[in-house]
Order: sequence, then structure tokens, then C-alpha cells
Amino acid sequence: MNKKKLFIFFFVNVIILFSCAGNKNTAIIPVPPKEYFNQEEKIKININNITETKDMLISPDGISFVRLPAWLSAYINGGIEEVEKLDAYYDSYVFVGMSEGMNLGALKIWADNFSTVQDFTLLAAERIQRRMISTASLYPDDEYGPFFEMMVKKAYSAVYPGVIKGDTYWIRLKTDNTPSHIYNYFVLLIIDKTTMEYAISQMLEEVNSSVTPSGSQRTSINRLRRTFFEGF
Repeated sequence: MNKKKLFIFFFVNVIILFSCAGNKNTAIIPVPPKEYFNQEEKIKININNITETKDMLISPDGISFVRLPAWLSAYINGGIEEVEKLDAYYDSYVFVGMSEGMNLGALKIWADNFSTVQDFTLLAAERIQRRMISTASLYPDDEYGPFFEMMVKKAYSAVYPGVIKGDTYWIRLKTDNTPSHIYNYFVLLIIDKTTMEYAISQMLEEVNSSVTPSGSQRTSINRLRRTFFEGF
């Protein structure tokens, strides 16, 4: 290597070295897109595409009318939040399990065997996880540190007492640009608000006492614990 090339080599490496040294304390933490923080991903169903329901109304002149239970109509139009605004569920948290397919008989078996223990735990844990995400300003592992992972694991292994299967309902939808149809089957689950909040509060307290996050993470965790049920 001649002297000119050697000089260039050392010059470039010195620049890189000082550049890295100057930024060694800089943490670049990516911020998720706005949609990432949504508490609920609302289903997209066009009411006009419903061709049949569990209790389709037929008029005397043979015209069919779509009739949906109030909870399902609210769910389709505005998600869980709208269902919980109904007077019937004022003191409750509501969860909706959904499955879709071409075979109505198979979907009915799924709905009939939907468990208020194991299956509900999955719905509850997903909602708890989304709540933690929606209150963060960063990715939750950065916002809450080890608290986030431990809380999610505990939520997915917990049993939530007093869950009631309130209703099951199916609709048949025509699919866009094809002559085929698909069925959506829904299961409504209800749990007393006080019971659910007690179970989650206990989990929050247990996890909080078992982790050692950073100072900023501790601040975020404390804020989460104070406001967890606002918008849950």
C-alpha cells in the first residue's frame, strides 16, 4: 500500500471513529405509525352485503328483511365501544369472538363450543395488550421495559371468573365481485365490570412489584396503572 492510499485509509477510519464516539450515548428509538396505537381494529362489514341472517324476517309478500340484534348492529357499526354504550351492558365489559367460513355447520360447532375460560382468555389478553400499546408513545417494549412482556404473559395465562356467553349469531354475506357467499359467526361474551377490573388490577400490581424498569419506564408504568381503565 503506497503512502497516499495509507493516508486516505487512516483519515477515513479516524472520521468513522470520532463519529461513533460522538453518538455513543444517542438512542434512536423508532416511533410507530399512528394506527399502531388504536385500541381496537374494527371489523369492516357492509350491511348491504348481508343476504341472510340467523333470524331473517320475511314479509307477507315474500320480501326478506335483515334484522340484527342490537349488540351485533352496534358492533358492526362502531366496535366494542358502541356495544358497551347500550343500556343492557352498562355495568359490564363486552367481548365478541368471530369466525368466518363457507361451512355454516362447522361454524356453529365452533360457536357452541366457544369456551368462556380458554377462548375468553385470548380475547381478554388481546384487549389488555392493545390497551398497553394505545397508552404508549413508543413501542411498548421501549415504553414499559420488562413490564410489558411480563404483563402480556400473565394476561394470556389468567382465568377471568364470571364470564357469561350472552348470545351467538350468524350472518351470510355476498363477496365483492364474485357469486360466492361467506358466513360470519359471532359469539357475545359478558363479564361484570368490577370483576374484570379487579382481576386486571391484581395482575398490574403483581407484575409491577416483580420488575426493575428504568426511571422513565417506571413513570410510564405508573401512569398506565392509574389510567388503565380509561377507554379500556
